[in-house]
Formats: sequence, C-alpha cells, structure tokens
Amino acid sequence: MLTEGLISRGVDVTLYATADSITRARLRSVVPRPWSEDPELDPKVWECLHISTVFEEAADYDLIHNNFDFLPLSYSKLVDTPVLTTIHGFSSPKILPVFEKYNQRAHYVAISESDRHPALDYCATIHHGIPVDDYPYRETPERYLLFFGRIHHDKGVYESIRLAKQAGLPLVIAGIIQDQNYFDRYVNPYLDGEEVRYIGPVGPEEKGAVLGEALALLHLINFDEPFGLSVIESMACGTPVIAFNRGSMGELITDSETGFLVDDLDQARSAISLLKTIDRRLCRRRVEENFTVDLMVERYIDVYKKIIDQ
Repeated sequence: MLTEGLISRGVDVTLYATADSITRARLRSVVPRPWSEDPELDPKVWECLHISTVFEEAADYDLIHNNFDFLPLSYSKLVDTPVLTTIHGFSSPKILPVFEKYNQRAHYVAISESDRHPALDYCATIHHGIPVDDYPYRETPERYLLFFGRIHHDKGVYESIRLAKQAGLPLVIAGIIQDQNYFDRYVNPYLDGEEVRYIGPVGPEEKGAVLGEALALLHLINFDEPFGLSVIESMACGTPVIAFNRGSMGELITDSETGFLVDDLDQARSAISLLKTIDRRLCRRRVEENFTVDLMVERYIDVYKKIIDQ
C-alpha cells in the first residue's frame, strides 16, 4: 500500500521483493517466490541474497526504506545512502542490541507510540493505513462474534472461545494456523461447526463480509500488540472491537465509542452486553480520520524529506 501510494504521488520507487510480486513500481527481485511457499528455498540463503542486492545498488537511490527488521541495519554503515527502518515490533529482546548499535546512524519509525523502545531514538510514529473503500460498511450485523488473525497463543484464540461460550454467542474463527500444537490442543476440541466454527484463512474478497457481519471482533491478546491491522479493518466495516488493553490497543480503539478496552474475561463479557450502545458509523469514521493509506503515505513522505535534507 505504501509503495503504490508513493507511485501515485510521483515518487520514483524501486521495490525489492519476490519475483511474483505485483506492483506499479520498478520491481527488483532476487528471490523467485516467498520461501514460506517453497520449501526448496533456504530462508537464510535467500535472505542474504535479497538484502545484499539492495545495498550493492544503494548508490542508485536517495534513500533506502527497510521493512525487513534488523539484519539490513548491519549493512547501513557500508553505504552513503541513508536507511530508514520501520520497526514492526520486537520479536525478541535479544534483537535490541542491533538497533542500539545503529541508533545514531539509522533512522527509525515506530508503528505505534506503545511500541517505542526507550533506548532508541525515533524520527516519527506512523500508524498503518488501509484502503478504507475496500472495506464495505455494514450497519446491521449478523449474530456472531469473530476472531480474525493467526492461530497462536499470542492472539488469544482460546480466550475468544471461552468468552463466546460464556456469552452464549456463536464464534467464527478465521486465520492461518501458525502454531499447530496450540490449534490441536486449545482450538480444535471446541470446533462443532455451529457454535464454534473455523473457516480458515480469508482472502481479500471475503474479508469485508466476514468482518462486517460480526457483532464484534474479539482481540483478547496475550502480548503487547505493536499495532493490530485486523482492529482497524474491523472498525472500517463498522464492527466494534473488544480487546485486552495491551500494547497499541488504546491508540486504535476509542473506549466505549468504537469498542471496549478490557482487562479480563469478566470485563469482556460485560462489554458484550454493551455492544448495542456502539454507533457503528463512529467505528468507520475513526478509521477514515486516522488510519488511511493517504495519511500513512503523506507521513512517510514528510519523514523522507527530513532525512534527505539532513
């Protein structure tokens, strides 16, 4: 979305991505396919080839925008081209020393205020944006709760099942299975095809309907979520979110207006009884005013200009 938005504003962009990528930018590819889709590709090997190609061609660019975590930072002192890194959360405290080493050399953007690390300097916080028109607004929902995300302990699938059962409402579960053991132990035993249904990953064509028809999105996370795209996607459809108040949730959700920020399952159950007080139009408006692709692109362009001027 960022790449296509920059192209629309006349920015000359080269996108380093897999060869099967679809973009209006100049596509520079080393890796033929995503390695998660091709077991013949060794991730370590192709990661090295991918990153090294960018930096071997660094002189061709005014700026390199790195969305590939910490490893490209280790190349940043070898080139004159400035490197901006968007930090999409910290997968582990063990990676922090890399960010600290290049703190004075690199430029960092956080994806939420809550995800800023006190040891690092940031040039901006830029929330993700979505193409709101791709998410149809729905005024009247169906009678079900929704879990939408990767099937993993972090995302609170089991907590969502417990809450739905306590509330006496059907639950639809959508997403990829990231942790098979977790799915087998904490999700699969409760699937009955009616009260708790697993519909698998949902593509762009079906996403709007699945999100928009839900009474609420359950986001009962067990970690400090750095952002949470499904939260703003849900609100764009008019669907409020019931979320544990961790990480960035307080930046995305306006409590009692576009959803409810809760601390435990008891509070979450009480929030379900208050869903009828939510004006679904306010959920949509929250995204239109704060989380659009246009806003994200404009903020990144401002950061690019400041870095290049320096």
